[in-house]
Amino acid sequence: MNITAAMVSELRTKTGAGMMDCKKALTEAQGDMEAAVDILRKKGLSAAAKKAGRVAAEGLVAGQGGQGCGVVAEVNAETDFVAKNENFQNFVDGVVKAVQLAAPADLAALLAADYPGTGRTVAEEQTHQIATIGENINVRRFSRLEVASGLVACYVHGAGKIGVLVALETPAADDERIAALGHNLAMHVAAANPQYLCRDEVRAEELEREKGIMREKALASGKPANIVDKIIEGQVNKYFGEICLLEQAFVIDPDQKVAQIVAAVAKEVGAPVELKAYVRLQLGEGLEKREDDFAAEVAAMTK
Repeated sequence: MNITAAMVSELRTKTGAGMMDCKKALTEAQGDMEAAVDILRKKGLSAAAKKAGRVAAEGLVAGQGGQGCGVVAEVNAETDFVAKNENFQNFVDGVVKAVQLAAPADLAALLAADYPGTGRTVAEEQTHQIATIGENINVRRFSRLEVASGLVACYVHGAGKIGVLVALETPAADDERIAALGHNLAMHVAAANPQYLCRDEVRAEELEREKGIMREKALASGKPANIVDKIIEGQVNKYFGEICLLEQAFVIDPDQKVAQIVAAVAKEVGAPVELKAYVRLQLGEGLEKREDDFAAEVAAMTK
């Protein structure tokens, strides 16, 4: 059986496998395209199991906002080159859709959910992509925010490096000014990286630890003990202004706090607007990244 370049190209398009692997599979299958696909899948799945143990700290964060619901997800790969791979990008988009459709309670539920349009689960599609792309791929985490009435804005920064959701509860979700507010707030969260929505969320032990540090610094600087508490009160307010979203200076208008911006838009549209929640996912947070010596790798490949 003569294996033509056109046949190899067709098989490569179907599977994403390398040219030589496609040629070998077609030769083994005696030109039967479907049998060659099965051969590559079997070999690919075997290879995928080995690849699944490798460090994956690159990849993409993607999301989708809208009225009532918004989702954001992080999918990791081994190298930043894969983030530019169309198959990988499509896989990430599919994961986002799976989160939207299935509303999974946790990662295990997401991996067991249907992956859109394939007849496979998300976990099975992940394994399929490992075999096709040739790197370890890992659906790491996701968030899904809902509002009873309102808008969940989504903003993705840096070509998938940071993904943000901002949930606004309001009966004026159709108003374009609400969409603009959501977008601007999501950009703010991406830039300012708040730790909490409001001061009520700050843990008591964390606040007491900060106060202790403030007190020691004030006393060490020679401030009289009778005014230290007053100094700490001002510093605590500044501390909340750094870590709490509603109390942060708005990045677009630093003279206004985020809470004031929300109130101003509510007045403008003539309807209540409440910033209910936010999520910020940064690619690779907390993961140990692989350090590659690409010069040595290329040299090794040419020997």
